[in-house]
Amino acid sequence: MAAAAPAMRAGLVLVAFLLLAASGAGARAEGALPRFAEAPEYRNGEGCPAAVAGAGVCDPGLVHIAMTLDAHYLRGSMAAIYSLLKHASCPESLFFHFLAADAAAPGVGELRSALAASFPSLRFEIYPFRADAVTGLISASVRAALEAPLNYARNYLADLLPKCVPRAIYLDSDVLAVDDVRRLWETRLPAAAVVAAPEYCHANFSRYFTDAFWSDPDLGARVFAGRRRAPCYFNTGVMVIDLRRWRSGNYRHRVEQWMELQKEKRIYELGSLPPFLLLFAGEVEAVDHRWNQHGLGGDNILGSCRPLHKGPVSLMHWSGKGKPWDRLDAGRPCPLDHTWKSYDLYIGDGDASQASAPSWASLSSSALPAAVFSW
Repeated sequence: MAAAAPAMRAGLVLVAFLLLAASGAGARAEGALPRFAEAPEYRNGEGCPAAVAGAGVCDPGLVHIAMTLDAHYLRGSMAAIYSLLKHASCPESLFFHFLAADAAAPGVGELRSALAASFPSLRFEIYPFRADAVTGLISASVRAALEAPLNYARNYLADLLPKCVPRAIYLDSDVLAVDDVRRLWETRLPAAAVVAAPEYCHANFSRYFTDAFWSDPDLGARVFAGRRRAPCYFNTGVMVIDLRRWRSGNYRHRVEQWMELQKEKRIYELGSLPPFLLLFAGEVEAVDHRWNQHGLGGDNILGSCRPLHKGPVSLMHWSGKGKPWDRLDAGRPCPLDHTWKSYDLYIGDGDASQASAPSWASLSSSALPAAVFSW
């Protein structure tokens, strides 16, 4: 037994060392960004607007796209950016505005480096978003992820983006474009409209609000009286927003007023969507449904598989609980998740040579014509 003691002590030391090393590796990994491959580079084709020297972000020929950016959804954001560039007729004219939580880890610097490494020619800016601007207004939702402060950053787009930016396409991080986004950018917004988005008038609009809302004589149908059209549901993950009209109408304050009322009366169950419905349902400028084939992530509870709606497809949206990258990693992908995978730049553990999804030999480095699928 005495002879075995040194060997036992040595074994215990080795186990302790391995545990310490593992915990150290975990500490290093905590907050670290995943790795992504460099995407093919796309250039403008003929007929694209020439850049105005010295204009920068104020160049009138730019298409402005706004998205949130964080570590958890970065894999989705990377795929979305890649798809937008690949199908753009003028990819060098796209300017991305990313809203990132100012106190999150990893920080803005790391996010900036990750974007620049995968998209060396990408024109973009990152705007720190202060979570404390909205945390006191957020109510509990049907899914914890919907309560994240960054979900509400789109309310502050007009405050954060430069005043020279006239409008922006807001996109969630779980989308793929399979068409030229300039077509969406050129959506006409008449003088009466602040927001353009696909509407879904077949949906049961009443279910987006509680019985308390509909039974309150000061709320309910009275809120929507006098609007241009009957109120319809629209998904806020794809919107064209006139930022100048948003500012002049003080819509950020109007959104906050509805959020304050929600804290008092519980008039809806979802997160950041209902205030937009309360303000804009019946006033939205309708966009073709092809620009938001949403719901591919299933519902907010189970996240089960869903097919595309009938009709042509320009943008696919994995709204709902199920995200394609999570289902793929779990080995339980839905059929449409394989389409998303073809744009995935993520480099998994142990694969240092190439991304997990794109087949580089099959991709062209030149701008491709818009691809519109009808499935």
